[in-house]
Amino acid sequence: MSQPSKVAYQVMWTRLISVVEEQAQALIRTAFSTSVREAGDLSAGVYNAGGEMLAQAVTGTPGHVNAMADAVGHFIRRIGAGNMAPGDVYLTNDPWEGTGHKHDITVVTPTFHGQNLIGFFACTAHVTDIGGRGFGADANDVHEEGLYIPVMPFARAGEVDQTLLQIIRGNVREPDQLVGDIYALATCNEIGQRRLLDMLGEFGLTDLQGISDFILTNSRAATLERINALEPGQAEGHMRIDGYAAPIDLHVKLTIEKNRILSDWAGTSQVDKKGINVPLVYTKAYACYALKCAIAPDIPNNAASLAPFEITAPEGTIVNAVWPAPVALRHVIGHMVPDTVYDALDKLLPGVVPAEGAGCLCNFQLSLRPRTDAEAPADAVRAEVLTFNSGGSGARPGLDGMNATAFPSGVMTMPVEATEQVGPVIIWRKELRPDSGGAGRHRGGLGQFMDVGARDGHEFDISAMLDRVDHPARGRRGGQDGAPTRIARDDGTPMCGKGRQFVPHGARVQMAFPGGAGYGAPRDREIAKVRRDLALGYITPDVAREVYGLTQKEIDEIQERARKGDVF
Repeated sequence: MSQPSKVAYQVMWTRLISVVEEQAQALIRTAFSTSVREAGDLSAGVYNAGGEMLAQAVTGTPGHVNAMADAVGHFIRRIGAGNMAPGDVYLTNDPWEGTGHKHDITVVTPTFHGQNLIGFFACTAHVTDIGGRGFGADANDVHEEGLYIPVMPFARAGEVDQTLLQIIRGNVREPDQLVGDIYALATCNEIGQRRLLDMLGEFGLTDLQGISDFILTNSRAATLERINALEPGQAEGHMRIDGYAAPIDLHVKLTIEKNRILSDWAGTSQVDKKGINVPLVYTKAYACYALKCAIAPDIPNNAASLAPFEITAPEGTIVNAVWPAPVALRHVIGHMVPDTVYDALDKLLPGVVPAEGAGCLCNFQLSLRPRTDAEAPADAVRAEVLTFNSGGSGARPGLDGMNATAFPSGVMTMPVEATEQVGPVIIWRKELRPDSGGAGRHRGGLGQFMDVGARDGHEFDISAMLDRVDHPARGRRGGQDGAPTRIARDDGTPMCGKGRQFVPHGARVQMAFPGGAGYGAPRDREIAKVRRDLALGYITPDVAREVYGLTQKEIDEIQERARKGDVF
């Protein structure tokens, strides 16, 4: 049979991307946890027989996909390709061989054409609970952070390991959700397999070797072309963030060379005592993502397009935490990696990268239970409710930042209705936060207000996972900083940005999530955009007057037009 043409291979490449996108969408439709089906905190990909990622789904997060790019190699090493058979399904939540913490379950399914192993499908999802202390920063080592599942079979020749499921059910707070998610992960891989085998039959192929070589060769060549078009150079970036009990300093040295870009994190703070540490695989995922967004955003993600971005960090730093460091909230630090990279890259490629944004997701988890200060109603229940939320993204060189939109994670903010449906929680307030986006020629994206409490008869612990309380997003090129995070009880009792904290019956937690920073001098902003911001309530009259220079007469006219419903 003749070799397929380049056009045919390109069609197959596009088909593979659509296959893994269908795989991801199947996971969203069948998952039990709101973090997957509402926020899209997942990834899906297809790999060749050597464990190299060939394509990833558009739906998903960089932290999952780019970290999962390395995961299949661990499965091959642990199990052995010769020990794999049709109908097998494997899984793990090993932070160092998966995607960085125990709350992510990675499922890998070997794919066979006849009896020949031709590749793998893999997917990852964040689960609501994995036992231990629960999702939060409070653990002192990784053993406290929940059930550990080593690389092992979930099913052999189509038969699910029921003993494994019994162990899982006996160690977690939401067993039905977790087991349902694992089945959803296995099922979405199976759907990917079916579509792949259909494609091979359509093109008369028996393996992935040819298309794999085509994808990896062309991706590497295209990425190197982009890198080699840049001026060689070196620059350093730095960011200070809240940390847990003390601030954390992230340092990176970025070097652009022929055929590669080096990202060296020497000088970064040491491992923390609490669970905000980051395995290197997750640091690599977000450092690569930042560079790829800036330099080669249109080249699909795969093993070859990621390889020229080399990431190093000394062991024992917070971005290369080794076992048994606690790592449950590795995303809080990991989501700050791109903006640290951009602090350096802006010195090498001015006018390309955005100002700093909120960075890490503004997540919290509620552990709800019947009230203990008085008799609880008969219908009071226990529940674990996890919700994902976002501050504002940083302003870009040519555009405003996005309001309440996650960058770099890319996950979606959970709807109030979906959050309230899974437990006795009430979201009393959820709205954009005026003036939180840093002023500039281009304004930072707005954060949001969010007030949360429990239904009558319940009390709860809140596990806060917030940053930017003491170190808000910094403006770029004359832009102003974004607004910082605020968290307190409704009676004024201050609360911490991280950690598990008790909230008594009838009390609420009031949060103000951070805004993205501005880009460029505020007085250079187009007056029409200032007027529109004021009309929409994105900025207050005080900021319009004192920062952007509008007169009181102009402000009054704009507000009157806005009351009448005029469009700006």
